[in-house]
Amino acid sequence: MTPTQLRAYSAVVRLGSVKLAAAELGVSESAISLHIGQLRKELGDQLFTRAAVGLAFTPGGLRLASRAAEMLGLQDITVLEVSSAGKGRRLLRVGASALFAEHAAPGLIELFAGRADDLDVELSVRSPSAFESLLMTRSVDIAIGPRPAADSSLVCRPVMNYRVVVVAGPEHTLAGVRASAAQLRDQTWLLGPSAAADLGSIPAMLRRLAVPEGNQQIFQSHAAALEEAKRGKGVAPALSFTVAPEVRSGHLVQLPGPYASLETMWHSMTLSDPPTAAAELARFAATPRAIQAMMRGAGVNVGHFRPSVHVTLWS
Repeated sequence: MTPTQLRAYSAVVRLGSVKLAAAELGVSESAISLHIGQLRKELGDQLFTRAAVGLAFTPGGLRLASRAAEMLGLQDITVLEVSSAGKGRRLLRVGASALFAEHAAPGLIELFAGRADDLDVELSVRSPSAFESLLMTRSVDIAIGPRPAADSSLVCRPVMNYRVVVVAGPEHTLAGVRASAAQLRDQTWLLGPSAAADLGSIPAMLRRLAVPEGNQQIFQSHAAALEEAKRGKGVAPALSFTVAPEVRSGHLVQLPGPYASLETMWHSMTLSDPPTAAAELARFAATPRAIQAMMRGAGVNVGHFRPSVHVTLWS
C-alpha cells in the first residue's frame, strides 16, 4: 500500500463520500475508487459498504482507517509538538477509547484546558489494548477508557461510572419486549467504532451475547449507528445518558431485561511519573464538575483543544 492510497482512503473515511474525498484531494472520483480498489485487493477485505447514513465498516476497514490516519498524521503531530515547545506552550497528549472520545472527552477537555492558557490538548482515539504500550513509549501522556489488566504496572484511577443500554426504533419488533439473549443475538447490531476494539463495554456486551460478526455493522460514529436504529434497521448499544432525551421523546426505545444493559466504568491511566498536566487531568477527571461536563458533552474551544488526526472517524 502507498501513502497516496492511504490518503485517499482516509479522506473517504473522514468525509463519508468518494465524491467529497475527490474534491478535497483535487483528483477525480475514479482515481479515489481506484485507490480504494487496490487496497481492497491487497488486503483481501471489503473495508466498507454504503449505508443510508454513510459508510458501514468491516472490522478490518475500521482498523485500517485508524492506522492510515495515524501514519498520515505523524508529520503534523511532530510539527505541532516542535511549534508548541518553541512558543513555550505545554502539550498534553490524551489517548482515549472511541466511546469515551466521542461522548465524554469534548466536555472534559474544554473544561480542563480552559484552566490553563499555556496548554494545548491533543486527543487521539486509541485501542484500549494498546494503552500500556503507548504510555510506556511516551506516545501519549494519559489514557482514558476501559480498565487495563489486573497485572498492569500503570497508575489507574476511576473516572466515571456509566451504563450501556440497547435501544431500537419504536417500530422495531423488539421494542418493549423483554428480549432473551438468543433474540438479541439474532438481531442486526448497529455499532460505532468502539465495537472493533478488544476491550471495552461494547465488545464485552457483544461477547456476552455471542453476537456473530455477520450480524454486526460498524459505522463511522456511534451517533451514525443510532440514526440507523431510529429507522428500524436494527438494535444499537448506547450510553444511557446520551440517549435519554431520544428515549423520552419516543424516537428510540430502550429494550428492557438483564441482557440489554451493562454497568461499567472508565478509568484514567498514567505512568508512575507522568507529566504534570497528565497528573492534573487524572485527578480532575473524577471530580463532580468534570463528570457533569462529560455528561453534558459541551463543545470544545479550538484555541485550547487541538484534536489529532486520529479523531477523524466522526468529524
